[in-house]
Amino acid sequence: MTLTEAKNLLEANGQAHVLRFWDALDAAAQAALLAQIATLDFAAIGRMQALLKDAGKPAAQAAAFEPAPVETPEGDALAGYVAQGEALLRAGKVAALVVAGGQGSRLGYEGPKGAYPIGPISDRPLFWFHARKLLGLRRTYGAPVPFYVMTSETNDAATRALFEANDYFGLDRQDVFFFVQGMWPALDPEGRIILDKPGHIFMSPDGHGGTLAALERSGALADMARRGIGQVFFFQVDNPMVDIADPLFVGLHAAKGADMTLKVCKKRDAHEGMGVVVIRDGAYAMVEYSELSDEQMERTNPDGTLWLAYGSPAIHMFSYAFLKAEAERAMPLHLAHKKIAMVDEAGQVVKPAAPNGYKFEKFIFDVIPNAKTLVTLAFDRTQEFSPVKNAEGNDSPATTKRDLQAKWRRWLAQAGVTLPDGLPVEIDPAYALNAAQLQAKGLQIG
Repeated sequence: MTLTEAKNLLEANGQAHVLRFWDALDAAAQAALLAQIATLDFAAIGRMQALLKDAGKPAAQAAAFEPAPVETPEGDALAGYVAQGEALLRAGKVAALVVAGGQGSRLGYEGPKGAYPIGPISDRPLFWFHARKLLGLRRTYGAPVPFYVMTSETNDAATRALFEANDYFGLDRQDVFFFVQGMWPALDPEGRIILDKPGHIFMSPDGHGGTLAALERSGALADMARRGIGQVFFFQVDNPMVDIADPLFVGLHAAKGADMTLKVCKKRDAHEGMGVVVIRDGAYAMVEYSELSDEQMERTNPDGTLWLAYGSPAIHMFSYAFLKAEAERAMPLHLAHKKIAMVDEAGQVVKPAAPNGYKFEKFIFDVIPNAKTLVTLAFDRTQEFSPVKNAEGNDSPATTKRDLQAKWRRWLAQAGVTLPDGLPVEIDPAYALNAAQLQAKGLQIG
């Protein structure tokens, strides 16, 4: 992009101020700014501005809703779903997609969240556990489950370097596809693009809903089509307990002909910060916990159980066809009022004491109402969900390591192995994906 082209584009969209410090920049900074301008999506920025105009208006009263029905298969039905899922895994029709664009700063860790050391004995990183599960699936079913890793501009290079340094954790590197999350500018209250330096536009990730556009833009969807992928397992990097592409989930999704299937689990308490899947106006939707009143969260059924008992930990199955269709559809935008360092008219960087700008994101669950068939599957969180989100307290490294070891101790107990209390334990997922595989190893005590 030339300077003239940039001027014309910015002036046509009311953003000429982006170049106001041009003459004070050196050649490298000028080139970098032009490259940033070339990436701007002014159609999306127009939608952001329209959303911003409505930001001060009173929120519309949320329509009434009911909790979505939850599948809890048993007996022959469960066995049938598992068999169908195993057949799809053997046929190589399943892929895994991890959202891994975040940093470990909330944990006091400088680096990609997926590089955070979580192994109770080994200190192996989150990515190690995910990759080794995929290796275990390949060893079990004889076909790869290709791994699509969404990074961000902030951690892409470090994430790739981690995989290289660890020889891709045993995976065939041809089965690992890195792609970068989209970035968007932030706007001031007047809808103007914010500069955080005289020659730099402030950019932030476009949210986990941006996964869809990034899959299309990067060629990941084309790669899935080339491989004949029919189903995609979606999860977040911070949960080392997740059962990636487990046959029951895969088979249920396929048997129901679903566009999207979500795993849901019993909430830890009424106020746990998890979205809930509901039916509203005849369609499925996700209601975030921040949108729920105390009365809704605490409401109980006649038997005393929570009315909104199940929460969504962002573990999903998508059909490839649905992902492809949704990648071509404009998603709703969500704004957040934030404190953003920005340059003043003199070109000085000012750090605000109060929110002064707006970031915009897309949320993956906004595709839910577009699904013609949607299924929710209940799972046991003690087996599959213990994320690393906080430095201390719930969902912290301490609780995750505790829960991982409790899971592995249950497996060992089923295999006839009892460990002394306090003895740490860690099992390589490539060695055993579940209690049955561990028991089949014929472990001997001591």
